[in-house]
Amino acid sequence: MKDEKSNNSSTTSPKTSSSKRSSIVLALVALAQLMVIVDFTIVQVALPSIGKEFGISINGLQWIVTAYGLTLAGFLLFSGRSGDIYGHKKLFILGIILFSTASLAGGLASSEFILILSRVIQGLGAAMASATGLSIIATVFPEGKERNRALSIFAAVSGSGFVAGMTLGGIITSTLGWRWVFEINVPIGIIVSFLSAKYISNTIGQNYKKNRHLDIYGAVSVTAGLMLLVYSLNIAQDIGFESPQTLELLLSSAIVLSVFILIEYRSKAPLMPLGFILRGSIFWTNVLALLQLAAFVAMTFILTNYFQQALGYSALSTGLALAPMGVVFLIISAFLAAPLVNRFGVKPSLILSMVLQTVGYLLLSRISLTESYVGGLLGPMLLIGFGAAFNFTSTNIAVLMGTRRGEEGLASGLINTSRQIGGPIGIVVLLTIATFGTPHITGQIIPSTAALVTGFGYAFLAAALITGIGIVFAFSLKQQKQQHQGNSGKATLYRVDL
Repeated sequence: MKDEKSNNSSTTSPKTSSSKRSSIVLALVALAQLMVIVDFTIVQVALPSIGKEFGISINGLQWIVTAYGLTLAGFLLFSGRSGDIYGHKKLFILGIILFSTASLAGGLASSEFILILSRVIQGLGAAMASATGLSIIATVFPEGKERNRALSIFAAVSGSGFVAGMTLGGIITSTLGWRWVFEINVPIGIIVSFLSAKYISNTIGQNYKKNRHLDIYGAVSVTAGLMLLVYSLNIAQDIGFESPQTLELLLSSAIVLSVFILIEYRSKAPLMPLGFILRGSIFWTNVLALLQLAAFVAMTFILTNYFQQALGYSALSTGLALAPMGVVFLIISAFLAAPLVNRFGVKPSLILSMVLQTVGYLLLSRISLTESYVGGLLGPMLLIGFGAAFNFTSTNIAVLMGTRRGEEGLASGLINTSRQIGGPIGIVVLLTIATFGTPHITGQIIPSTAALVTGFGYAFLAAALITGIGIVFAFSLKQQKQQHQGNSGKATLYRVDL
């Protein structure tokens, strides 16, 4: 009897230990992703204080935001592929160290140049950590319920962090000062990097153990092309699509990305095999992620301006007004999205996500100067948060379902790149529509607040159209049932294709 108990203990102990280790790894990856996402919005709230201390113009302040976004978007694909070849753990830890070091430099910055340079390095570190983080989850958790649950938590952190940054930015800036917006990352980064070295196992794609060759020309061309694209979309927000400078940058981006495609077509070991992105599940999942983020990021940007310019909210009050949407996103992603995907599959979840967001944007299109927050705004915002939560989780699951062993980093970098590009595209398109939809009074250069709100309404109609297109794409997906034997027994998996 004693021997039997001993044997039972020995058989269950490794499983318990493995489960504990997996949970720690998930917590570390989620915490790193939270830092990356929060840094997008937390800095924006602190910009007025930074500008006042350094005497930076509005254009200069824009670079503090743009420098981070450019390097993050530009290096995601490169970082994901590098992780597949050289090991996800190495790239992840290096990314966290770079991010934390740059955060310290930003908090101690004595000039505008040092601050912007630190943001560039922050973006590079963020790209490395974000692209490899999703890959680590894919290798630690087996496909099925366990992975879906982990990906739902990862999605919850990613989406809620976007809104949480605005709230935290207001609180930290008003209490501790703007420098702590950067310095708060340092102790977190030290803890994450130290524990990651201990608990995360190094993984290298099986396809690349023998041929550890990185497509340098492809990496340089796609990074340069993506950075040009994101930069052109950012400046288009200020000078318009029709500006010669914007058109020149867009053309340059198209040329460089075309060169990248040519390089990949001729390369024996391409950074991104063209056959990979053309797989139905990979391609259309990335399209859906781009459409969803285009509408969501633009909506957040417009509501931020609406609350402050039309309703007279402070920066902190605006963050608190947006917080319920982030809370709903967090709850749905963490507790409801994965069980729904496990029960019904990815396709119904994607359809539901796009339908809920479309309804939410249609309701927001009726905003006015006298709109009640509780009676008119809160409901649509919660619907959008609900739908966005399902989209984040479902697209993360779908894109990894379409990968083979050794492609996790590539898939992770690609889906994150689609989202990073989707945000600026959405802001430019919806703000352009808002401008055209704003009625101008003859002889009045600056439109009235009421006219501005009218334009915002048209922008939300455009957002509904964007997610409506997403509904069509989601319905077009084909879903197949597959039986999978995992650690927790037999489970039904749903694979999507077009």
